[in-house]
Amino acid sequence: MTIAVNTTPQKRRKSGVPAYLIYETLNGRPLYRRGYRDVLSGKKKPAEIIGSSSLQAMLVSLIHGFLFMHIDRKRYLLATNESGIHLDKGNNLSNDIAIFDKAIGLVLTDKYFSVPPKVAIEIDVRIEPEEFEGKESGYVYAKTERLLDFGVETVIWIITYPQKIFVATRTSPWLTQNWDATVPVLDDVTLNLAALLTEEDIKF
Repeated sequence: MTIAVNTTPQKRRKSGVPAYLIYETLNGRPLYRRGYRDVLSGKKKPAEIIGSSSLQAMLVSLIHGFLFMHIDRKRYLLATNESGIHLDKGNNLSNDIAIFDKAIGLVLTDKYFSVPPKVAIEIDVRIEPEEFEGKESGYVYAKTERLLDFGVETVIWIITYPQKIFVATRTSPWLTQNWDATVPVLDDVTLNLAALLTEEDIKF
């Protein structure tokens, strides 16, 4: 199925907070990148907090490569690089990996996606958790619920410490398991992160 591309000039964002320090907005609230205070105080440069760790980058690359080889790419579009999702006013989220159904009439633009992916995959928490009620787990649950309400069918979180994988859907109980669990992703595609890492000779 063909996907159209339509680009238009972007307007400059007006904000009192540097845009590069805002990771997402959730329920109208800006969520700042982990470590942003050190940037504001001059202790760190923006590049020191914006990039992924080597472990996070490897996991995104490995999972993306696995899915690229196994999903039906005639039917689905696979996106990565913190792809933005515009849910509504005050809700702009990002996904480390997202799988979209091409049948919904995707149009690629220079703005965020405005339709829900079928599957959203996240690697770790990238916001400053100390400022969120419930800290990391509170953020994970709040973002997951918002994505599911938007129409995402499956949300998968890969947590590097401790090594856990959390899967949430709209129709089944939410489950937290170890990395050696085999979890469904899409159609008949499943993911076993431990087996994938072992295949790549990566110790964990």
